[in-house]
Amino acid sequence: MPELRRDPVVDRWVVVAPDRRNRPRDEAGGDPVLRGDPAVCPFCPGHESETTREVYADRPEGSAGDDPAWTLRVVTNKFPALVAGGDAETRSEGLLERRNAGGAHEVVIESRDHAAEWSELSAEAAERTLFAIRARMRAHAADPRVRHVQAFKNHGPSAGASLEHGHAQLIATPFVPATVREELDGAERHWRRNATCVYCDLVDEERRDGRRVILDAEGFLAVAAYAPRVSHEAWILPAEHRASFEECDDASLRGFARVLRETIARLRDALGRPDYNYLLHSAPCRERGLRPYHWHVEVLPRSARAAGFEWGTGIHIVTTPPEEAARTLREARI
Repeated sequence: MPELRRDPVVDRWVVVAPDRRNRPRDEAGGDPVLRGDPAVCPFCPGHESETTREVYADRPEGSAGDDPAWTLRVVTNKFPALVAGGDAETRSEGLLERRNAGGAHEVVIESRDHAAEWSELSAEAAERTLFAIRARMRAHAADPRVRHVQAFKNHGPSAGASLEHGHAQLIATPFVPATVREELDGAERHWRRNATCVYCDLVDEERRDGRRVILDAEGFLAVAAYAPRVSHEAWILPAEHRASFEECDDASLRGFARVLRETIARLRDALGRPDYNYLLHSAPCRERGLRPYHWHVEVLPRSARAAGFEWGTGIHIVTTPPEEAARTLREARI
């Protein structure tokens, strides 16, 4: 079973999951073994027996679970970072603490089309993906053992993908990750000083300034991040204040699907189809009433790798000013 270990200095939990070494990779441990080969892809229709049983699906009424008639499937990750069940008791060895990595790790298979990248999905397929993520986040939030659910997408080998077929992932953790807690604390400090949401204020300020705006539509603002960690990092923020993604209604998710698809399409045109991650930031499960927090998505193109200075200090170096990045993305052809 995977194991959680706590860093005794900075109070950061990490996952030790040896079984994830078995994910499909080429002999050098680099590019995905199944890249570009639908005939052997476990996520393609007809290969349902090669995944775990589905926990959620969009399929015609009357079709059986795990048959090939689906339009979208959610399955438990075959090589999970966290798994359901197990003893949650923390075991101490002096300063050192560890516990079983209880939680969940699921894969959202976005489409039947092996080669479709997210920005190339139909509007309906993109919306289905977001509806599925919302449904699974709600399901995990109902489990009292789960404190946080992280939804994300890895596209391309340098972004951590081990299969080409388009998919997103969710990982439910029994604690609030340190990075999420940092955001919550920062939002809380701003609220105490100003009695306003820092993300709402950011939406207003970016709209007034305009230089970093990529797209303003459907009640969402896409901007080049003011202090990016990678060149052309983009944030998508809902103009309406909500702490958690799960609170969104269907109309909001349809608008968000359009803005996310278009933002990624602009990145792909401007940067030559880079690998990328998108990260969905939402309030922790047990803190849904948080007034200071505001859900959002961060899109990180993988145009460069972190090196010694970044790892040693947490300070990122980028070569493209965000104002220039936004201008390039506004001018992209989609």
